[in-house]
Amino acid sequence: MSLRHVTLHQLRIFTVLARHLNMTRAARELHQTPAALSIQIKQLAEYAGAPLYEQVGKKLFLTASGEAVERAGRDILRRLESLTQELDAHRNVERGLLRLAIITTAEYFAPRLVGAFCQEYPGIEVRLEIVNRDSMLERLKQNLDDLYIMGQVPEGFPGTAYPFLDNPIVLIAPADHPLTRASAIAPERIGEESFILREEGSGTRMTAENFFRERGIQLRVRMTMSSNEAVKQLVAGGLGLSVLSRNTVAAEVAAGDVAILDVAGFPIRRHWHVVHRRNKRLPAVAERFLSFLLRDRSEPET
Repeated sequence: MSLRHVTLHQLRIFTVLARHLNMTRAARELHQTPAALSIQIKQLAEYAGAPLYEQVGKKLFLTASGEAVERAGRDILRRLESLTQELDAHRNVERGLLRLAIITTAEYFAPRLVGAFCQEYPGIEVRLEIVNRDSMLERLKQNLDDLYIMGQVPEGFPGTAYPFLDNPIVLIAPADHPLTRASAIAPERIGEESFILREEGSGTRMTAENFFRERGIQLRVRMTMSSNEAVKQLVAGGLGLSVLSRNTVAAEVAAGDVAILDVAGFPIRRHWHVVHRRNKRLPAVAERFLSFLLRDRSEPET
């Protein structure tokens, strides 16, 4: 058989399977049955003239041919999406799809920005992914989204980052902690306390560790958590201090559950960035959202 008979539907199915490497999860995302997916992928393999994946136990692994088909399929589907966006822009139609990924800490403000954008452009559909830093970097590597919102941009990142919003990093404590009544607290005093931090690789954790390391202070990490909500609840419960974005703790501070400590050197001044890969041709909708975020704001960092 010939690749000329391959359908876009089959390519879309296979790219989803390649992402999940699990037939059941891929079928769930596509709202189909695993059996229906299996038939389409089998036919695609016949067109390709080679197996596209192999199964070892319960795990799926792409073959070399499968990896080539997945790359080509992803490229074809993205090109078609870009073409649709470009044609819509030429027709001055305020609709299209925005693929946006945000770091977990940004979930406390970014959805409101997306909501305001959608109020201005009600015909636009937004596909929003909220992920941790490691997943964000992997999505960037695979070019899965149009734009990314993150705090700390990785060194050597091959892309363009636009600072668009202040992101002060603060040190928080239980509301009844004795240090809440102190001012200009020395970092060395803070080093005597136990800390609850996000997982290794988290932007806020790296910021905290770098701050204290530069001052020769080794943090006493009592617990490591994978979510901001867990960190805040543990701090409120009196199990330690933490370092988080002020955006993340605004509600808890207002409610009196935690307090921001007055520590010398804090808040650490950072910015939220909207990021895209260098030389990436942004769809018209992504360009519009980027302009929306950057109204009267900063120049890009490259």
